Amino acid sequence: MKAIICVTGRDSVGIIASVSALCAKYGANIIDINQSVMEEYFTMVMMVEIDKLSVPFADFSAAMKAHGQEKSLDIHTMHEDIFNSMHRI
Repeated sequence: MKAIICVTGRDSVGIIASVSALCAKYGANIIDINQSVMEEYFTMVMMVEIDKLSVPFADFSAAMKAHGQEKSLDIHTMHEDIFNSMHRI
């Protein structure tokens, strides 16, 4: 199973490192990542494998959201099935 993590906010040093560290802490394996900086704004989309999460997915998603709030970022974590359903024509 996979999940999509979207991160947006003002650019600062260490965003990728801190989000990646949190993924590692909970056992989410990053399999793809795309990030860009537009002027002072940072955007990132990550695809992670969640088969080996050490906590339920809802707890992982809540931890990512809380981390975003601590860092003044918006972090949204969606299960792959939800993401696919939202973007299907």
